[in-house]
Amino acid sequence: MTSKEYKDLSVREFTKAAEIYESDRAGIYKICKKDYPDVLAELEKEPFTDLLDCGCGTAPMLTLLHEKYPDKHYTGIDLTPKMIEIAKAKKMKNVELIVGDCENLPFAENAFDVVICCQSFHHYPNVQEFFNSVYRVLRPGGRLILQDMTMKSPVKRWICNHIEMPLAHLAGKGDVRIYGREDVQQLCCKAGLHMELFEVRPGFRLHCVARKLK
Repeated sequence: MTSKEYKDLSVREFTKAAEIYESDRAGIYKICKKDYPDVLAELEKEPFTDLLDCGCGTAPMLTLLHEKYPDKHYTGIDLTPKMIEIAKAKKMKNVELIVGDCENLPFAENAFDVVICCQSFHHYPNVQEFFNSVYRVLRPGGRLILQDMTMKSPVKRWICNHIEMPLAHLAGKGDVRIYGREDVQQLCCKAGLHMELFEVRPGFRLHCVARKLK
C-alpha cells in the first residue's frame, strides 16, 4: 500500500474509535492505558516545561499530565480530526491540540523538552521521517519517550508484520509494522538520537527512551 492508503485507513479506523476511545467499550485500544504509568514514571526523572504528544488521540495522556503538572505547556497532534475535536472539547488550559502528520511535525526547531508517542508509531508508513522530525523539534538534551507494541522473537515479528497486519488491513486497520530493538536503535541513530533505554515489558510492549544530545 502507499503512504496515503495507510494513513487513510488509520483516519477511518480512529474516526470510528474516537467516541469510545476512553470508555469501557474501547476494546483493543485499552492497551494504551498500560503505557500511562510508564510514561509518568519516566517524566518524573527530569524537569520539563514543554511536552509534545504525537498521536495524542482524544488526549487521555495529556489529561493525566495536565492534572499532575497543570503549569506545564502541552501540545498534542493527531492525524484524525475527530480525535482532536473530542480532545478540544475538554478545554484544558495550556494545552494546544492540532490535526497534523507526525512524520512532518509542524513545529519550530528546539521547541520541546519531551516528545512522547504511545501506541502510535506502528501506524507510520515513513517511520524514519518521524524520528527525524522528533530530533528537529526536541531541544538539546530533550527526550523521546516511546511506547508501542513489539515482540522479542524476530520470527514472531515477521509473522505479525507479513501475515497478521495484511489481514488487519482487510478489517480496516491502518497498522504498518512493529519493531524490535535493533530496528529502533537504527531509526534513532539515523535521526541523530541516542537510545538510552529499550525494554520489552509485559503485554508485548516496548518502552524506549532516546535523547537529543546536541
